[in-house]
Amino acid sequence: MAIEFQVLHKDKHTNARLGVIKTPHGIFETPVFMPVGTYGCVKGVSPDDLKEAEVSIILSNTYHLYLRPGHELIKELGGLHNFMGWDRPILTDSGGFQVFSLAKLRKITDDGVIFQSHLDGSRHFIGPEEAISIQKSLGADIIMAFDECAPYPAEREYIERSVQRTSIWAKRCLDVMERDGRQSIFGIIQGGVYMEFREKSAKELVEMDFDGYAIGGLSVGEEREIRNEIIKNTVPFLPEKKPIYLMGIGLPEDIVEGVVSGVDMFDCVIPTRNGRNGTLFTKRGKIVIKNARYINDIRPIEEDCNCYTCQNFSRAYLRHLFMTRELLVYRLNTIHNLYYYCRLMKEIRDAIRHDRMKEFVKKFYRIKEGNLC
Repeated sequence: MAIEFQVLHKDKHTNARLGVIKTPHGIFETPVFMPVGTYGCVKGVSPDDLKEAEVSIILSNTYHLYLRPGHELIKELGGLHNFMGWDRPILTDSGGFQVFSLAKLRKITDDGVIFQSHLDGSRHFIGPEEAISIQKSLGADIIMAFDECAPYPAEREYIERSVQRTSIWAKRCLDVMERDGRQSIFGIIQGGVYMEFREKSAKELVEMDFDGYAIGGLSVGEEREIRNEIIKNTVPFLPEKKPIYLMGIGLPEDIVEGVVSGVDMFDCVIPTRNGRNGTLFTKRGKIVIKNARYINDIRPIEEDCNCYTCQNFSRAYLRHLFMTRELLVYRLNTIHNLYYYCRLMKEIRDAIRHDRMKEFVKKFYRIKEGNLC
């Protein structure tokens, strides 16, 4: 079953928009943030913790689930939703970024990618057809076309070939979908930091009529200003009636800027990874909980936060847990960070709904720059 996307309201003063996506496993509003559950779970928290934080959709990783426990086993056990006990929507990435990160262990050809497993060195091949087959076995609500994520920096000639290959692979992905049964699939815009190739990639994929479009190949080393310009200038080439997904970029300020440019969906490991590393997000900036200043701080992480962690524990206690490496702290920190992100998205949606996104952005930076943590 294909997803259904509807734009409910456009902010009068920015390109931000409020939308809703209907999937086989539920409906959620956009803009939305998707926590990353690489191996079929969001590290450190349970599905109930995610629901308590009002997480409406998560992302899982095709490459990692393919290697273990294997997509065929997951299919045999009822699909990824049943396997992980999550009854809300799931998006799976194509594995293209993970293959990109294996630069020394892979070889890219026009057919696909030959790579060595980072686990045991075994050799594997994934092309467009294989990537779609794996994702269909997982049973995600939204799957991604297989793409080539180019490095930064890269020569123009390399990016041009990469964009051409990504478009060819995208068409092959759609061919598999049409032959083996329809499922919602997003195409991924590539092009490095060259706007002419971003435009070319966007136009070629839009002509193929995907269910949604992702802006990929960013946050690989380029400057933030360049990245924001690429996003802002790519969105206008994408259809207004389709959701737009910015892949792998997830600092709060990057999300705010992305929404202003017209992006609907975000994912990143930042809130969960930073939580495990002892960095906590608040409206006024980050708290590094190991710092000695919190040794006797009886305040919660954030005074007006209703998450389980803030309602029950002090900064002093969280610091104690972190310094003694108690496992509980990873869960408590992650719960707070996910709650912060989901609340940020809810506040963004409310601002769009009332045509106050411009004022929201000003307030967001004013409070953040106060840094009163």
